[in-house]
Amino acid sequence: MDYLWRVERRAVVQAVADAAALGDRSENAEYIYGKKRLREIDRRIRYLSKRLADIKVVRAPPTDQNKVYFGARITLLYPDEREQTVCLVGPDEIDPSSGLISIDSPLARAVLGKCLDAEITLHLPSDDGNPKRLQAEIIAIAYPTDLHHSEAKSLLSLA
Repeated sequence: MDYLWRVERRAVVQAVADAAALGDRSENAEYIYGKKRLREIDRRIRYLSKRLADIKVVRAPPTDQNKVYFGARITLLYPDEREQTVCLVGPDEIDPSSGLISIDSPLARAVLGKCLDAEITLHLPSDDGNPKRLQAEIIAIAYPTDLHHSEAKSLLSLA
């Protein structure tokens, strides 16, 4: 955000001023594009400012590490013997291909507060309109313990 405010926005403001000095603004593509880019930067800065006000850093794992909380890396075992490992992260950190899922996702909501070896049931939408039920068992729960580890440093939670 600091880069947007101090560097990029300043450069765009200067480019808009230079374009405005060229004369007729209604047909000046550089001026029009610059103003559009300035609005985009301002919108992004407002969004990030609001997000920063709601975020708190999770500095330590929970005291009860046998329950699923924010930041947990859990492994699920499905009835077909398939395993899935995911980490519960904030909405700005999700990357499903890396196993990082939002704390707000249906899977996360199903496992939050559950203990090791707990059975969970997921209710998933289906094409025919009848919700599909998928069962799984929590077979592993882990939390980052080394706060210098990049994963542990990145864990953020909305307040």
